[in-house]
Amino acid sequence: MASSHIILPKEEEEEGAEAGLGVAVEADHDSPAQRPFQEHAPGKAALPFSATCVRISRDSYPNLRALRNASALDLHDDDAAFVKLEEGDYGYVLDDVPHLTDYLHDLPTFPNPLQDHPAYSTVKQYFVNADDTVPEKVVVQKNSPRGVHFRRAGPRQRVYFESEEVKACIVTCGGLCPGLNTVIRELVCGLSHMYNVNNVFGIQNGYKGFYSSNYLPITPKSVNDIHKRGGTVLGTSRGGHDTKKIVDNIQDRGINQVYIIGGDGTQKGAYEIYKEIRRRGLQVAVAGIPKTIDNDIAVIDKSFGFDTAVEEAQRAINAAHVEASSAENGIGLVKLMGRYSGFIAMYATLASRDVDCCLIPESPFYLEGEGGLFEYIDRRLKENNHMVIVVAEGAGQDLIAQSIPAADQQDASGNKLLLDVGLWLTHKIKDYCKSKKMEMTIKYIDPTYMIRAIPSNASDNVYCTLLAHSAIHGAMAGYSFTVGMVNGRHAYIPFHRVTSTRNKVRITDRMWARLLSSTNQPSFLSKEDIDAAREADKAANNRKNGENVKKQPASLLANGEK
Repeated sequence: MASSHIILPKEEEEEGAEAGLGVAVEADHDSPAQRPFQEHAPGKAALPFSATCVRISRDSYPNLRALRNASALDLHDDDAAFVKLEEGDYGYVLDDVPHLTDYLHDLPTFPNPLQDHPAYSTVKQYFVNADDTVPEKVVVQKNSPRGVHFRRAGPRQRVYFESEEVKACIVTCGGLCPGLNTVIRELVCGLSHMYNVNNVFGIQNGYKGFYSSNYLPITPKSVNDIHKRGGTVLGTSRGGHDTKKIVDNIQDRGINQVYIIGGDGTQKGAYEIYKEIRRRGLQVAVAGIPKTIDNDIAVIDKSFGFDTAVEEAQRAINAAHVEASSAENGIGLVKLMGRYSGFIAMYATLASRDVDCCLIPESPFYLEGEGGLFEYIDRRLKENNHMVIVVAEGAGQDLIAQSIPAADQQDASGNKLLLDVGLWLTHKIKDYCKSKKMEMTIKYIDPTYMIRAIPSNASDNVYCTLLAHSAIHGAMAGYSFTVGMVNGRHAYIPFHRVTSTRNKVRITDRMWARLLSSTNQPSFLSKEDIDAAREADKAANNRKNGENVKKQPASLLANGEK
């Protein structure tokens, strides 16, 4: 993208200047470092200033301003300085990621080693085009603005690190997830095989390993078959994030590439590490690889390990169906992971077709009365003589709190400790059937830790490989980011975009309607619930389209809340 300036409409220049909304379009980081001033070659006339400017129309300028306002909603004051937005024609906005040259000017660049790599000799196009971006929204109308885009992931023609000078480290944080070892393996092998990097270290047991244990040298040989195992060979933990201690150790040990694998809390930690690195003026790239078995990371299509989790959940659902169908008035109850988002429960239910009822955090339900869960259980048992219920671990927490008083407690990552909805629901169903003098057998299955502890399947193994390679390409090119797949294309996403909100099931979406059609369960929603959910979706869509949502009530921004 050519270097240029953004010029406000004349009548709004003073207003924009007062608000501090003037934005310089960033120089292209994929070419050699730009100089602050370059003399024109002899014999060539200098272009007039107007030729290097992009004038924003009265229609497009408010979109950029609104996007800045929307982006700032979930940012602290000191984070606003790290937001990089560029505007192009027809409402195009690039939500860019930080680069080393943002604070270290005139850094030398080097040819990408991939241009001499024999494996890439048959590739039609070695490197990603400097202007390639990935749209956040692909379904648009005829006159829609082009909308928000992210920088496309992939190898660049010039890199900001010499291979022999790279000292990279890898850390895994938070809970287990299928595919962790695959990501570790592909990071090590990709750095070695693609970029000839020999100094790669593992940080043991999460963030605290930066300052509480020795770094573990790892090589392609030492990680050769770890993808066949579940868990993480580096160990993991929650909490332990001390930004100053972590960056002190990164600086002392000469680390210049940091690869951080973890969920939204871990990515927030990665963002803090990047900001401290930038304050100190260190030439260090920070690459985040989002990991959550719940698939609740914002912006990206899905997180690695999710497909494996859904596939493994089928085993538990199949077992519950066998138990339920083999008994008179048999009920199989399966609890699946999903603290805030019910994606595993929803997709496992759709894939199984043996489930009669699916309960998720985004869709409130009630037990007694007309249209309640008990009435549906009673009807289903009379019709089929058995039923299978799938419940996400975060569902029904408000109902449990009404009957089981409990103090609000949090784990080391700051997540609220949940009460066991599966066990609670089992007792409630037993009590209901007893009050109705109904013979019933219920089997409760909790496969939570079985699902997250297995190795990734073939689909996730490929996905983990692509994520790892994309992270390597971006770090070598000098970017700091979270990597993920957006609309089928890998992209570099600003840290604040994936940590400011969560991805949740939209109960007004067709996918949830497909589930209700599959299970024939009631929605458990009143008209007020549905209207509130639609308003929440509308507010979320307005925000994505760059409309100013500051006037919207905060309660509408929470998907599915009353």
